[in-house]
Amino acid sequence: MPTPFNQQVIEEFRANNGRVGGPFEGARLLLLTTTGARSGSPHTTPLGYLHDEGDRVLVIASAGGAPRHPAWYHNLVANPRVTVEDGVFTYEAKAIVLEGRERDDAFARAVEADPGWAEYQAKAGRLIPVVALQQVAGGPPQASSWGAALKMIHGVFRRELALIRAEAATAGPRLGAQLKINCLTVCRGLHYHHTSEDTGMFPALAEQHPHLAPVLERLDREHQSIAVLLEELQKVVSAEGADPDDVLAEVERLTEQLERHLDYEEEQLIPILDATA
Repeated sequence: MPTPFNQQVIEEFRANNGRVGGPFEGARLLLLTTTGARSGSPHTTPLGYLHDEGDRVLVIASAGGAPRHPAWYHNLVANPRVTVEDGVFTYEAKAIVLEGRERDDAFARAVEADPGWAEYQAKAGRLIPVVALQQVAGGPPQASSWGAALKMIHGVFRRELALIRAEAATAGPRLGAQLKINCLTVCRGLHYHHTSEDTGMFPALAEQHPHLAPVLERLDREHQSIAVLLEELQKVVSAEGADPDDVLAEVERLTEQLERHLDYEEEQLIPILDATA
């Protein structure tokens, strides 16, 4: 069973599409469900995570710097098939314990982003494991309607860009490796989301609701404009010696235009999506 504190976080997370208060407020948080190594029962734990290159996320078995690995780590070593909840999607994942240089590089990125990880390592007296969670199966958003699902997905991008803006504003004289990955991850996610809309949802809506043609044409133009901003952001963060101030300026440009786009899309499409459902 989760501790009372963890159970409260789990319930708040599920009730608010991944948003929680307290010590996790504003953090990247997921729920990891493992199978008990001894009991065979499911165990759910709230964990902070890091974006990784590709479509993986990383969790760190710090246990707050305790001398022993946390129970969830022992569970996934015994049974690497796990379930991940990110506030919008619930998916099955394979847990991969990183080793050698790959582990060290990932942990160094974590420390660069938050020195607290180094403090945990200094206290632990053990090598703190880093685990990659690689999605292997998933389903649709955990939402009551397609309109609610769209709002939830948009909320993820809004929250992630707010985090990146805060990280870039306090990054210091150079762009850290983890911040670079965070930027590239949101760029990749937005590209995938807009491509899915362009090839799936928008054509379906155009066929079912011809009167939406002007709205969909505007949304398509906005997708093209946002794509240009995504390319510019990727260029800036990928440049050698990238300046965090330049990154912040590009993120601000992207956020300003994206917010207008998301607001308009929600205003125009959510009533249609919910009525259709």
